[in-house]
Amino acid sequence: MPERFFTDSILEPKIFAPFSNLVAAQSTRHGGVSEPPYETLNLGMTVGDARDKVLQNRKIFCHRLSISPERLAFSSQVHGETVLFATQPGSYEGFDALVTNRKNIFLMISIADCVPILIYDAQHQAAAAIHAGWRGTAANLVFKTLKMMQSLFGTDPTHCFAFIGVAIDKENYQVGEDVAKHFSAAFKQVDVSADGKFLLDLRAANAAQLGDFGIDRSQIEISPYSTYSHHRDFFSHRFSGGKTGRMMAIIGMR
Repeated sequence: MPERFFTDSILEPKIFAPFSNLVAAQSTRHGGVSEPPYETLNLGMTVGDARDKVLQNRKIFCHRLSISPERLAFSSQVHGETVLFATQPGSYEGFDALVTNRKNIFLMISIADCVPILIYDAQHQAAAAIHAGWRGTAANLVFKTLKMMQSLFGTDPTHCFAFIGVAIDKENYQVGEDVAKHFSAAFKQVDVSADGKFLLDLRAANAAQLGDFGIDRSQIEISPYSTYSHHRDFFSHRFSGGKTGRMMAIIGMR
């Protein structure tokens, strides 16, 4: 079994520590009330867990961050490239990235192997939460989200800080040629253990998009943890064979 690193319900990015008005975190799988295979802090409503347990878990998660569940803005995710400007909290449909410059709206995305990216524009007090699977990554969703923030809020890379959260690691993300062909050689390598397979580094590909926008590497934090390798602490869709819970990544300004 892999070593367990966490007992708390949240992981807080260090990159955002200087900003006292900012709420930013990624949940772990600990501290909730759900039963196997969703043990214990499952925050996803669409995975087969009991609704009352998920609602209680969301209250636990929000209480840990001292925010109200009624102030969350989130969307059903479709592995697309559409970005929502959230001006009100609530549930939306069909967006994999959300941005806002409104206080007390906390953007939330769901993950269980895909890459969560949280971005804060400290100059214009604006934030983004992005869910990037291979399709969103190949579609340059992170870069498109930043360009939308630039258009809406005047976002400049000099004042942006970003967190690339816990996601599946390259060593455990095996894909076929149909997926690998969408990525440059910098982000994939041939899997010598299986003919016609590749290992894909989604976190590096998304970090490159932050860099393409002009965000300096010193203003980007990349989590060293893996949903797959550290599945005792984080939900992994691939490790579990598809039956598991969901974590959330969240960002917003008080």
